[in-house]
Amino acid sequence: MAITRRRFMENSAAAVVGAGIAASLGPAAFAQATDTLKIAFAARGLKTIDPAKSIQGVDNWAIIHIYDKLVDLPLWKFPATIDELVPRLATSWSSTPDSKSWTLKLRQGVKFHKGYGEMTSEDVKFTFDRIRDAVRVGGVRPKFTNISEVVADDPYTVTFKLAQPDPLFLLGALSDYDASVMSKKAVEEKGEEPIGRDPIGTGPYVLETVYPDPSQGVMLVANAEHWDVQPATPKLQCLYIADTTARTLALLSGDVHLIEGVRAPGWAASMSQRDPNLIFDVASPGSFFTMQVNLTKKPFDDVRVRQALFYAIDRDEITTAIAPISKRTYGLNPPSYPGGFSAENIPADVAYKYDPEKAKSLLAEAGFPDGFSFKNDTSQREDFSAIMLMIQAQLRKVGINMELNIKDHTAFHADQNIGTNTLSQQSSALPPVPTQVIVTYLSKGAEVRSDGNGGANMSHYGVAIPGIDDLLGKALAEPDLNKRLEIVKEIEIKALTDAVILPVSNNGFMVVRSEKVDLGYDVVSGYVNWPLTKAKIKA
Repeated sequence: MAITRRRFMENSAAAVVGAGIAASLGPAAFAQATDTLKIAFAARGLKTIDPAKSIQGVDNWAIIHIYDKLVDLPLWKFPATIDELVPRLATSWSSTPDSKSWTLKLRQGVKFHKGYGEMTSEDVKFTFDRIRDAVRVGGVRPKFTNISEVVADDPYTVTFKLAQPDPLFLLGALSDYDASVMSKKAVEEKGEEPIGRDPIGTGPYVLETVYPDPSQGVMLVANAEHWDVQPATPKLQCLYIADTTARTLALLSGDVHLIEGVRAPGWAASMSQRDPNLIFDVASPGSFFTMQVNLTKKPFDDVRVRQALFYAIDRDEITTAIAPISKRTYGLNPPSYPGGFSAENIPADVAYKYDPEKAKSLLAEAGFPDGFSFKNDTSQREDFSAIMLMIQAQLRKVGINMELNIKDHTAFHADQNIGTNTLSQQSSALPPVPTQVIVTYLSKGAEVRSDGNGGANMSHYGVAIPGIDDLLGKALAEPDLNKRLEIVKEIEIKALTDAVILPVSNNGFMVVRSEKVDLGYDVVSGYVNWPLTKAKIKA
């Protein structure tokens, strides 16, 4: 039976009773816990703390504090140039004129947690050899396939040799959570799966506890041997509170200091009314919310059905409802990114301007004058559920009955990651590297696999029907950025013409914090997890 928006909200409110959260809330919580910063996320529990295998974005908050990357974003925004990237485990870098070889000098004396020794080029080589191994990792692998070889030149020098030139290599491949450097000794000693629950990094925090109660998440403690300045708050707890009401109450009562915000209509305004002193940090453009059509499932193997689906979805209505967090997108790259399509320059035949009559005409042409029904999964997380419930109502107007099965966020991703969904939904933050969204969602090498070790090409594009891989290879081989952007636009037009992926919106990722928390900097843009090492709890 299809779930309506009203029934979903009623179920969410009722879930508070069984959550067991509200009983622990108390107005004096802040005063009792100034040494522990608590942040709560919209999921039912930890999936993994393995940077190469993470499929649940909220787990990445623990990852970025346990591990270090070679380079990072300036606090906290996407850099305007590569020169603005911040040295971390790498202290300096250089490239050959053709951008096909990048040499990085490593920081000396960096120690892995819990006695696992000094970080050297061998650990860097191991990390990136592992992440390119399809047997060992999954979804993030396509991002790193341009690396042809990693060479440990000496203990503190490493060279990345690329198959194709990439002037944005440091930003595109090395600046996000999945490029965290792992301990070769720890992974080999503990094993591929256990390392996800017993991580060994070099980061500012060390994992102390994975709680038996999934809602309590993980406790991290400051790494006394960290090479950088010590965290301002000694402990960091990442909690998982899936229910919106329970998570909201936890913040308002003082039981937690920060929560993942709700990207749903009216939520931010209602929170401001309840506590006008709350602070809203938003990374923009945030997550790219896209919907991919599974080409292996009928009737979506017919391009006319897919195009009808796209014409039946009113993306302006969706972004207006979730404003100001949600912004309209037209192509795969947002308008603010290099080469991104806007309302003014996207070709009319792939703009899919809302047109229910055209949708009905295409359905009739495909043999479905009375429409059809299909089952589809979505997440209970508010940005997913709110968008898909609106789409459900819009599709119903043209005779398409989408029976939604709303799952908890962790289970949703686990199932979707093995290719079970019909209209898959992704909400991921990507850097201003125009080819990356294509590599991630459209390349043949990123095809989802039933064993969970595939990528995020949930449509099977390039396998079920011819894809864009030849054009992508041409783009990646083009050293001139402007020429590369023209090929990227050609790729986007082809994918939109084939109607395999629909860019719905960019949803800024929001964290709401108490006025008692000083973050230490302003959040502007960047990935949808940011360092909390400078955050202080005011007494």
